[in-house]
This record gives sequence, structure tokens and C-alpha cells, in this order.
Amino acid sequence: MDLRGKVAVVTGSGRGLGRAYAEALARAGAAVVVNDVDAEAASAVVKGIAAEGGRAVAVVAPVGPTETADRLVATAVAEFGGLDVLVANAGILRDKVLWKMSDDDFDAVVDVHLRGTFTCARAAAVRMREQGRGGSLVLISSPAGQRGNFGQTNYAAAKAGIVAMARTWSLELARAGIAVNAVVPIAATEMTRTIPAFAPIIEEAERTGAPFPDWLRKDEGLGTVEDVASLIVFLASDAARDITGQAIGIGGDRLSLWAHPREKAVALADGGWSARAIAEQWATGVGAEPETSGIPAPHPPAA
Repeated sequence: MDLRGKVAVVTGSGRGLGRAYAEALARAGAAVVVNDVDAEAASAVVKGIAAEGGRAVAVVAPVGPTETADRLVATAVAEFGGLDVLVANAGILRDKVLWKMSDDDFDAVVDVHLRGTFTCARAAAVRMREQGRGGSLVLISSPAGQRGNFGQTNYAAAKAGIVAMARTWSLELARAGIAVNAVVPIAATEMTRTIPAFAPIIEEAERTGAPFPDWLRKDEGLGTVEDVASLIVFLASDAARDITGQAIGIGGDRLSLWAHPREKAVALADGGWSARAIAEQWATGVGAEPETSGIPAPHPPAA
């Protein structure tokens, strides 16, 4: 994909998935505003992009406050002349089960993921609408936001909200030619290395440079951060200008489209439902095939 002439902001791009997104966009020709709270990490990304002939500048600031969002957009305009792509990736984890999660644990995660996505997308949308040439908002969600995940009340709720915002904004920004999509990535990161079935494989791959086994890349959809970055480049390109309001999964060898929530089963009762009537019909009616919750456990092949 040729992204020459485009300008992108990538939040949380000092390391991990965000860094891979920034570097991939730069290789495709985009000028990139790198954002992170770690000045050294952000500087390293900018230097790496420059060493490959790309253009990038760093903004060191926490995502969440409106001031940061405005600064990111202003930097894109001042340094590169405009803004075409926002990748809202910044995030943190504060995992605890419900009865142990503090207000601060909840608020910190929601502030960075959900509020940070909102403030950055709002600032980007204002600029893109003023420019009148369309654009792309790429919002990073998670399987936890689609299915829930043990110990991640704050993270799962924020990531689910991000998909809801993508669907809403795809409607609101359609006339301006601004596409809005959510990406549901799976990759070897600090978070996935905590999963017992994945940890030894990730550690071995990092130690030896060996590729991940086929079952992991295909069945579980787990690969490298670079595997995910290709979708970001595609969504930033003109080839994806008509794709909007979607939740798209990628990881390893898997590319997927997540279904929007919809009614799975419906039953009707003249005059409405009493509690007794619901109880009598539930197991054989609407509730006959209940939905699951949680991310399925990985299933390595038998040795």
C-alpha cells in the first residue's frame, strides 16, 4: 500500500503493537506522529523510522486529557501539514477481580482506553472535517471487549465501548468521508505472554528466532506484532475508504470479521411476559442455546 502524502497519529506507539503500527505506516510512506509517555521509547521509534528514510516526530504525553489530543493533532498539522489517519492504540492494564478492583484501578484504565480514544478521535475528526478530504480513524479494541475476560472488568468494558464508538462514529462521520473501524488484534505481547499455554512458546521464539508453530498462528490466531500491522496499513489506505463501522480481527495467519451484536432468538407472548411465563419457556425457548462468555482457552495439539 502506498501511503505517501498521508499523515498519521499513533497513540501508545513507543513499544509493542503501537510501535509496529507506527513503523509499518512509515514504511508505507506516511509521516507519523509517535506518541508515548516514555520519552526514550518514543525517541527510539522516531530515530528508527528516520534511519529507514521515513518521517516521524514524537509527542510525549499521556493519552486521556483533551490537551494531549489537541497537541497530537496540532503537531501533525504543524510538522506535516495535516492529518489523515488516527490509530487510537494507547492503553494500560490494571487487572483484578471485581471484588478487589479499586476505583483507581477502574478509572485509570477507562481514562486511557475509552476517554483517550474519545478525546483523540474527536480532535482528529474536527481537523479531518475542516480539511474536507476524508480520513480514517482506526480504534484498537480486544477480544476481551468482544467476549469478556476474567479479571478485566475495566479493560473489557473499555474495549467493548471502543467498538460501540466505532459503530456510532461511522454513522456520524460518513458524510465527511471519514471511515471508522475497530481492530481486534492478537499478538505476542507482554499481556499474551502471561497466558500459560502461550508463554513458553513466545519465550522460545524470542530466544531462538524460530517461527510460531502452525497451530498457534492458525487455530489461535497468535503471531507477531508485525502480523497485525498490515491491517492498520490497509485501513489507512485509499483501498479501504468505503470500509467503515466494522470490527476486524487479525493475528498470526487469521483475518476475521466480528459480528455485530444481534438478537439470536425471539419469542412472542400476547399481552407481554410474566416472570412465570419466562421461567416456563426459557430452557426450551429463547434460552435453549445460551451464549458463552470469556475468551476460549487455547488448545495445543496433543504431543
